[in-house]
Amino acid sequence: MSYLKRHPRWLLGLQLGLLCVLVSAATGQYLHRGISATWLLVLLLIVVCCGAVFTLFARQQRQSTAVIRALVNGDSSLRLSPSHPLHKEYDEVRHTLQAARFKAEQQAQFFQALLLHIELAVLVCDSEGRVIESNPAAARLLGKSVSSVAELAHIGALIQSCDTQLKTSAPWQRGEQQDTLSVQISVAQIQGQIRKVITLTSIHTALNSKEQQAYKRLTRVLTHEVANSITPLSSIAQSCQGLLPDALCFDDEDDKDDLILALNTLAARTEHLGAFITRFRAISSLPRPSLSPTSLAPLLERLVALHKNQLSAAGIQCELSVSTKLLVMLDPGQIEQVLINLFTNAVQAIEQVQQGGTQQIDNPVIQLTLAQNEAQQVYVEIRDNGPGVEAHVIDMMFVPFFTTKQQGSGIGLSLSRQIMVSHGGDLVYLQKPQGACFRCVFG
Repeated sequence: MSYLKRHPRWLLGLQLGLLCVLVSAATGQYLHRGISATWLLVLLLIVVCCGAVFTLFARQQRQSTAVIRALVNGDSSLRLSPSHPLHKEYDEVRHTLQAARFKAEQQAQFFQALLLHIELAVLVCDSEGRVIESNPAAARLLGKSVSSVAELAHIGALIQSCDTQLKTSAPWQRGEQQDTLSVQISVAQIQGQIRKVITLTSIHTALNSKEQQAYKRLTRVLTHEVANSITPLSSIAQSCQGLLPDALCFDDEDDKDDLILALNTLAARTEHLGAFITRFRAISSLPRPSLSPTSLAPLLERLVALHKNQLSAAGIQCELSVSTKLLVMLDPGQIEQVLINLFTNAVQAIEQVQQGGTQQIDNPVIQLTLAQNEAQQVYVEIRDNGPGVEAHVIDMMFVPFFTTKQQGSGIGLSLSRQIMVSHGGDLVYLQKPQGACFRCVFG
């Protein structure tokens, strides 16, 4: 009996053969004797035999259904019994599906790793605008993680209205940083469902990077060429001054004075030009920041202490406000230099008004603020109630060597912004009703 259970085909054949014999016997019995006890017994055996056949079929069907459902749900541990008629075919299908699923998982893991490591911001959404996939670069660029393209305002409207491929640009503001994004949209139909792949690139960041590289290349060339000429000129001027005897006779005494003045002027100008080239070189030789988790509050406290005497002498109050204690990855030395540059500019702006005499500031004050903006970026704001920055100067203030000060070099703001950009942040100027306001935003 156990052999028959292991071989359902033989069991089915035996049951069908027995059923045929019983049907023949019942038919003969009915034709010869009509309805009798024997005929009824044979009929009962026919019913039992039919039930056995149907039970065998039902058991095979239940087993097949359970195994196929498990396979559909990703469970390949269930198998058909070796005696099942479809056992061999099922194993082939199961191995094929396992290989396909394993390959698909490998590809999915590869694409996930690719999305994590590429710097290009990528979003994948469905036809309803729900974001299915995104990478960390998208969150960094947008300043937040998005679950729907509706959170992207006008860019989301562009994505929703796009039915084919599209490449365009759109403005985007992340906190105080105004940016322009290059938006590229590709639409595909995968397994009957619409999928939109969106790539975002910051044009502002790319332009900043190219601008800094151009400044560095220009600085290296000019520094090399000008420095090579300054050194011998300065040396010649000093040598000529030393060789000029006191008893040298001129037809006109004024000619001697003019010569001495010319040599002195040449020596002084070459010295000043050399100092300028040294500052010029600072832009191209800025070292890479050595980042470490740092609290900004102690830096601001040291900044105030450093300028305490200068503030007191100028009658300027300083207000320090700290509303976040988050650690920021930064180079303390470089960031402290940025804060000193900005703070010094604020002090000098107020002192210039106070010493000018044309107008006076009733309560001169410099406000230092450490907080977070709407994009959860940590920022340091330095604001004064001085004369502020004129409108025509705002677009030029971060250009190297542009300055409105008589004794200024035009290096401070450009170098400060370069340091902030190298930290993954930015230095922005915010227009206020009174005074100047600079904000160091950390990425």
